[in-house]
Amino acid sequence: MTESPKRKAEARPAISARSIALDLLSRVLEQKRPLEEAFERHPDLGKLENRDRQFVRALTTATLRHLARIDRILALLLERPLPARARNITDVLRRGAAQLLVLGTPAHAAVDSMVALTAGLGGAAGYKGLVNAVLRRIAQDGAQLLADVPPGAASLPDWLWQSWSRAYGVEQAAAIAAALLDEPPLDFTVKRPAETARWGEALHARALPGGTLRRAPHDPERPQRLYEAPGFAEGAWWVQDFAASLPAKLLGDVFNKRVLDLCAAPGGKTAQLAASGAKVTAIDRSQDRLQRLKQNLDRLGLIAECDAADATLWDAAKDFDAVLLDAPCSSTGTLRRHPDVAWLKDPRDIVKLAAAQDRLIDAALRLTRPGGTLLYCVCSLEPEEGPERIAAALARHSALQRAPLGEAEVFGLREVLTPEGDMRTFPCHLAEQGGMDGFYAARLVKTG
Repeated sequence: MTESPKRKAEARPAISARSIALDLLSRVLEQKRPLEEAFERHPDLGKLENRDRQFVRALTTATLRHLARIDRILALLLERPLPARARNITDVLRRGAAQLLVLGTPAHAAVDSMVALTAGLGGAAGYKGLVNAVLRRIAQDGAQLLADVPPGAASLPDWLWQSWSRAYGVEQAAAIAAALLDEPPLDFTVKRPAETARWGEALHARALPGGTLRRAPHDPERPQRLYEAPGFAEGAWWVQDFAASLPAKLLGDVFNKRVLDLCAAPGGKTAQLAASGAKVTAIDRSQDRLQRLKQNLDRLGLIAECDAADATLWDAAKDFDAVLLDAPCSSTGTLRRHPDVAWLKDPRDIVKLAAAQDRLIDAALRLTRPGGTLLYCVCSLEPEEGPERIAAALARHSALQRAPLGEAEVFGLREVLTPEGDMRTFPCHLAEQGGMDGFYAARLVKTG
């Protein structure tokens, strides 16, 4: 039967969106571009309607979040691996599997669109039958296939599974891996804590320990565009994961104190400090990222002195009462929100980052006044970037001492405290309430 012009017109946007999603996956996996950068700079995304752009983002994120598991399922269904020249067919199958297994796309829509997409790829038309057969098998047996490939070692790149199972044990590593498969909620930090209840009601969000507001990922009442949400224009809140909101609070009362925020962009912790009455200086080496930080502060009506500079060399001021160092890291604790990180990083990056983190700790100590506090944190689950860096710093500097954290300072979340008195959050913490990012933080004091 010949397809009607109307039906062709209706199909075109969906196929176009899926084509762009396919290209985005290649940019992340082959070109090693961060997903946000690839998304922002893609030349064709602006041609789509907002609904289709949202679909592209959802499909690409879901594919990356479940990629290791999807690849293992495809390996079970393919008689032999596809040749390297058929990489685009592998990505088509990954996209189709994500729609069927994760997004719940109707089988006919997912299968037909992926077969049509295959037909339009140069030199790939001969794979239409294979794509159709594999995706129909997934549509039919999806639940059993997922059961055959449970979360854990099968849902992570091997290097991450080895790292986490070695550091935290197989059971904890499996719990982390399972938590990473869930779409995360949206967390807000309210500028004025006294208004938390008001904005919680307006945003359809509930309060977590410490005052963070959390909204479910699929709240039907929430606007699609964040800037349309209540309170955005007024500068009443900013988006910040619950775990990311904790380190700045570990500095205690910062009212009227001089606080240096090193590697400050995108600025969530800078905003927290400024809203608490600190005299904040924010440093970041990226002029573009620092400009975005300034724009965020302007929207929030908050003030901080900002300087674009290499934090290891900056010496425009010193003797700060407190220095918060949120060091550049592998970001493996943020895979719930940024699943591309698992496929962009590898153990070689950890070694390079650890060396940079040591230099930043030394610089932060130099800028802290005697008796002042240095708060080191990373959104990484790798021990080499967290406790090992603190142990090395304590060994290097006799004028540096650990100031252990107390249970009240982490709002009663005893499970996030390490035996040494540092903070270590896992994505599986607060699981019943939606989890949190993985963070490490240690509080240090510079002695006389």
